[in-house]
Amino acid sequence: MIEKRKFYIGGEWVAPLNLADLQVINPATEAPVAVISQASVADVDRAVAAAKAAFHQYAAAPIELRIMLLEKLLSIYKRRYEEMARMITLELGAPITVSRQQQADAGIGHLQAFIDALKEMSAREQLPNGDIVLHEPIGVCALITPWNWPINQVTLKVVPALATGCTCVLKPSEYTPLSAMLYAEMIHEAGFPNGVFNLVNGTGMVAGTALAAHKDVDMVSFTGSTRAGIAVTKGAADTVKRVTLELGGKSPNIVFEDADLEERVKASVLECFNNSGQSCDAPTRLLVQKTIYHDAVIVAQRSAQAVNAASPTEEGTHIGPLVNENQYNRVQDLIRSAVDEGARLVCGGPGRPGGLDKGYFVKPTVFADVHNEMRIAREEVFGPVLVIIPFETEEDAIRIANDTPYGLAAYIQTNDDVRAERVAARLRAGMVHINGGPHRYGSPFGGYKQSGNGREGGHHGLMDFLEVKTIHKPDAVKIGEE
Repeated sequence: MIEKRKFYIGGEWVAPLNLADLQVINPATEAPVAVISQASVADVDRAVAAAKAAFHQYAAAPIELRIMLLEKLLSIYKRRYEEMARMITLELGAPITVSRQQQADAGIGHLQAFIDALKEMSAREQLPNGDIVLHEPIGVCALITPWNWPINQVTLKVVPALATGCTCVLKPSEYTPLSAMLYAEMIHEAGFPNGVFNLVNGTGMVAGTALAAHKDVDMVSFTGSTRAGIAVTKGAADTVKRVTLELGGKSPNIVFEDADLEERVKASVLECFNNSGQSCDAPTRLLVQKTIYHDAVIVAQRSAQAVNAASPTEEGTHIGPLVNENQYNRVQDLIRSAVDEGARLVCGGPGRPGGLDKGYFVKPTVFADVHNEMRIAREEVFGPVLVIIPFETEEDAIRIANDTPYGLAAYIQTNDDVRAERVAARLRAGMVHINGGPHRYGSPFGGYKQSGNGREGGHHGLMDFLEVKTIHKPDAVKIGEE
């Protein structure tokens, strides 16, 4: 049993003020593998105080120092890369191949992209009217991260905070805290000043709520469910702090009749099932033009049947378990609701995959003949479940795609480049992938509507952590005037 009861506050690992143990469960075995402490409000106060005390000196540090510290962190991360991958597999249940190739890789890709963006960013600009605009760190930041892509989200929040001169308190998910604590060790080794980065573990109800409402926190960056994001926003409202949110999704994936059916449908199924379906931007609604609908269902069925579930410690392209029992039960309930509402089960269904009687494994599942009023088409499933919805015309596809409270991502499959961009312009989503175009490190990540606000990654991710100050001088000389 791994014991990780301490918090990282003020540059050292400290015991909690009130003992409240919480077990970390391996989702593949349902057995406890670690014990952490749950932070009390007093623990949160202590972490915020450390961040506040460190802010003014760190905010004034030259950008060259911050770049040097981040580059050192990158070097340390690369050295401990395999350790990070194995830790994510242990706590999340991501297959080790996925942890190495995707989960842990995010810690390098995003960090390097932020370093590149920071080197190009100017903290001072002059407007054509002669005024000066400064970009200054916003202050103490509360960073609340989810379990599904643990180090991806930690990096997308911690690094821009540190890069821009902010100080921060990180509260990772209580389901995947071990990778975040390993990251804290790396930050300590890199030599960031005491109090600049702090970490407390605990639940959203206690630690997360305390951080969101804290009077000395200037910004909250939250990733999680839309329901929780609403609660965070309400908690932060009394102090009028900045809140950025990356929330849920129900991403449409439009397959037009001219698409390469075999290639694009198979790729769409695999993308939906990636990370066991536990991705907020997963293309979970496959919208298929009626002229190719029957054939597309057959390809989807064949592709899904080829996906296996197996132990996360085994290398390969299989999927692992869901993160916990609550998530497993929720996905099972949604699968049963789809059957009850008349969706046609093409592959998978309720229960665990054959040969697995332990762990939170879900059968790779595909439903056809779904319409947008069904629960399975409207609610975020967060499991390896795909629904297929027919459409007739381009207008029909756009209407169905936008008929959702979410707007994180959308996908388009067509060989007509003009149509692809025309449809992309009308989709209410923060990111549109055409014919498998991947999300790249350094590009902005975020959505419309109830998928949140703000953007993470690269230049746009840095700007969310900066305040804008305008300096007006007398007799300003406009650019271009003699």
